[in-house]
Amino acid sequence: MVALVHVGGPVAGGDDQRGFSLVEVMIALFILSAGLLPLAGMFAMSVQRMTASTPMLIAREKAREAIESVHAARDTGEASWATIRNVADGGVFLDGEQPISDPGSDGLVNTADDGAEQELSEEITREIDITPLNFDGTETLNPNLRELRVVVRYRVYGTWRTYVMTTYISSYS
Repeated sequence: MVALVHVGGPVAGGDDQRGFSLVEVMIALFILSAGLLPLAGMFAMSVQRMTASTPMLIAREKAREAIESVHAARDTGEASWATIRNVADGGVFLDGEQPISDPGSDGLVNTADDGAEQELSEEITREIDITPLNFDGTETLNPNLRELRVVVRYRVYGTWRTYVMTTYISSYS
């Protein structure tokens, strides 16, 4: 049996019944549901991206902090140009990934005298990589220019992500 739903005012003539059948209502609800499900999925994805934006912002600021630290070492004379390198190359900046910690007495991050690890140290690491650059197309090293690459790894929803910031530093301040 199909039920009819009357929509509108009184029907002229009495016998003419107008309205939507139950099948028509079900089809309309199905079409409406099919249109709303993608919106719900987009809403869930936007909430997920919004919660991931805070760790990404922190990673970007930690990379910027490291770059400023290297430039400050050069500008203040805290480290000579010869020591603005990684430890493996005779410099002061630690090699490999390091937990995020407070700068030590020298005020520089990722050096041997760094202080206590910060609360988020299990969720984020930082690596400062300083490499010499060659002159254009030659194998001769440019003594006044180095590439400074900071890699920050951070965890979002159990998955590690990477933020990389690359710049150059010269011996001239």
